[in-house]
Amino acid sequence: MNEPPRDEAHYFAALSDPQANVCAAEKQEALQLVQEKVAVCTSCGELARHRHKTVFGVGHPAPEVCFIGEAPGADEDRQGEPFVGRAGQLLDRILEACNWTRQDVYIANILKCRPPRNRNPLPSEISNCTPFLLKQLQIIQPRALCALGAVAAQTLLACEQSIGKLRGRWHRWQGLPLLCTYHPAYLLRNPAQKRAVWEDMQMLMRFVKDN
Repeated sequence: MNEPPRDEAHYFAALSDPQANVCAAEKQEALQLVQEKVAVCTSCGELARHRHKTVFGVGHPAPEVCFIGEAPGADEDRQGEPFVGRAGQLLDRILEACNWTRQDVYIANILKCRPPRNRNPLPSEISNCTPFLLKQLQIIQPRALCALGAVAAQTLLACEQSIGKLRGRWHRWQGLPLLCTYHPAYLLRNPAQKRAVWEDMQMLMRFVKDN
């Protein structure tokens, strides 16, 4: 007899139970349900009209670390995957230096649709899209977060400090350790800051190893 289809409520009920053992496959199914809602979302009319594809997230459904960027760019909008352009290639090299791959971590963005001309997300767009990110994080339950760039860091921390002041130390987001660092796109324009990012990644690696 076939099992009845499971809905989003089923998975979130299981995730809220500390005694439940939710496997990676079930988490992937839960992520798929949220992704399907993202794909048909029209809350931000301008973004929905101009997008080619929504960009949900990629990686391990139960990762040690979740990397969170700002919003999709043109390459991501075409392919439907976060960080696949030049900045994404640099992120891949950063992960490789940490002995990680995309399959070891989880990668997402604050926004799931590309803002026109890659402008910064509007407060209303962040407000509309944040619930999807919260559901992703509730499902994957990472041990640590890494915000890539000022928009992601300021959104998660509800602050206006520059990324230069936020990086290099640990913060907390809803009980999770949160590290902020420069966005790979910024590094392409300012390669001298690669050393600072490597220092941040060493902090992240030490946390994963020691906890």
